[in-house]
Amino acid sequence: MRAGFIGMGLMGVPMTKRLLAAGHPVRVWNRSADKLAAVTSAGAVAAASVADLVEQSDVVMLCVSDTAAVEQLVFGDKGIASCARAGQLLVDFSSIAPQATRDMAARLQQQTGMEWVDAPVSGGVAGAEQGTLAIMVGGQQSTVDSLRELLAPLSQRVTYMGPVGSGQVTKVCNQMLVSCNVLVMAEVFALAAKAGVQTELLPVALQGGFADSIPLQLTGPKMAKHDFEEIRWHVKTLLKDLDLANTLAQSLQSAVPMAGLGAELMRQHAGKGFADQDPATLVHLYMETLGETKR
Repeated sequence: MRAGFIGMGLMGVPMTKRLLAAGHPVRVWNRSADKLAAVTSAGAVAAASVADLVEQSDVVMLCVSDTAAVEQLVFGDKGIASCARAGQLLVDFSSIAPQATRDMAARLQQQTGMEWVDAPVSGGVAGAEQGTLAIMVGGQQSTVDSLRELLAPLSQRVTYMGPVGSGQVTKVCNQMLVSCNVLVMAEVFALAAKAGVQTELLPVALQGGFADSIPLQLTGPKMAKHDFEEIRWHVKTLLKDLDLANTLAQSLQSAVPMAGLGAELMRQHAGKGFADQDPATLVHLYMETLGETKR
């Protein structure tokens, strides 16, 4: 399959490099063309436009910021829908609204015959670099099965979750767990610091126990050391996903009180200028209360 990849952000660059290293030809496009250098130097071909990428690809992959960005790329002026054809596949790695995904998939299929697969990922930049992402997929099962070889260099596991939109619902659940986890981690590291514990030892002490998690091992040391320079994910991303969780829950009349509180705490932190910072900075929410903020 000829692959096209749109979105050279924190995840898109390492994912594209993994595909190239596995021998897949990849044509790339990004709204900011300067970000293409990281992948063209590895062998990707820069497309002159979205239309150029679509015309030269069997599978068009997206990994962009939010629902609005996906909709603009697909249905905006000179977007994917303007030049798509029957038999092509759109694989969306973005984390966006489930119902919007279903609506856009139906619209794209009706207008062009292009089939939509929602395939949000979990594992962060480290998982993208190492090819160990967990990919949760919605779409026709036969179509998903046809993509497994292409997705193999990116993932440790591809799980078929059901019809279009099911992957996005699964990612919402994933982000509820991740976001609430990192928020309570911030409380823990602030409390331990106040109590005089060597916080840099917390991830070591808890490793392998029921409290352990990948976020604890990756983000915990950054919270302990107040080391926020390297940004591996964003506060604004977790906030966006918690808002998606609350919207989905409201539509289903399902109670999600932890996600509701988490969204407001995340919004409070983002509003203080941390939206584009690493979630390790969430410890500031509680260190400020203790009079121990370090910036």
